[in-house]
Amino acid sequence: MIATDVIDQEAATVANLKNLVDESFTAAVEAIFGSRGRLVVTGIGKSAIIAQKIVATMNSTGTPALFMHAADAIHGDLGMIQKDDIVMLLSRSGNTPEIKVLVPILKMRGNRMIAMVSDTQSYLAQQADIIINAYAAHEACPNNLAPTSSTTAQLVMGDALAVALLECRGFSAADFAKYHPGGALGKKLYMRVSDLYVRNEKPEVQSTDSINRVIMEMTSKRLGATAVLDTDSNLLGIITDGDLRRMLVSGRNISELTAADIMTRTPKTIDENAMAVNAFHLMEKNHITQLAVLKEGRYAGIVHIHDILQEGIV
Repeated sequence: MIATDVIDQEAATVANLKNLVDESFTAAVEAIFGSRGRLVVTGIGKSAIIAQKIVATMNSTGTPALFMHAADAIHGDLGMIQKDDIVMLLSRSGNTPEIKVLVPILKMRGNRMIAMVSDTQSYLAQQADIIINAYAAHEACPNNLAPTSSTTAQLVMGDALAVALLECRGFSAADFAKYHPGGALGKKLYMRVSDLYVRNEKPEVQSTDSINRVIMEMTSKRLGATAVLDTDSNLLGIITDGDLRRMLVSGRNISELTAADIMTRTPKTIDENAMAVNAFHLMEKNHITQLAVLKEGRYAGIVHIHDILQEGIV
């Protein structure tokens, strides 16, 4: 099939890139990491679109970057380039007219240039300070014309460069969260259990309370569970809807039972400072829908799986 042929050709191009990560690639990483300026990424046509994606990835992983369209550069956009900036130019052929106009200007300004090209003998490659070889033997287009394999190669090499820089910077999940405060991703990285359980009421009964008292507490607080405490407010266990159903099925005399008789001892708990997504994973792992929340080791409330799902974290 045509579709699978395209995938096979592009996959082969990507697989070959491993052989092209060499000293020159390392030099590019070191130059960008050691730069006092920003990384300006430019290109023309489809390469310009890939350049924009690389810039977005760089910015979100701690490397300040700007996109500059090669055609617009000579019509005023060169003003965005500062003296300490490094310019990375993307071009399969390395011989496009816009690139040939732009390169001498950049050399005159003294900015270091990184060429990401498929042809390492091209004009751009010969003029650049550093070459990143993003070789694509053939485009996946049957006419070998439409940028397909070559832009995929650029994209992958751009990701490899960004992640290498991320590692150099010791960029952590906490750093990542600073750049992604919005949406589900931001919530996953920022939202803690303390942000959720405080919205709920705090169901609790004493270990000696009757089953009727337990049912009333669970019904009024509407979380499908209640904590069971001793007289010093230490958490002894938890009673869920499931525990009540199992009690009824057992045929035991309700009037003779207390909370301590039906509670689940050593319940699953989570600290209020834990990430909300970790609470979800703990519930999922143990096939439960509630967790008792602890604050400084003391029972503080209940977090329900619906609290997490409503936030769109998972």
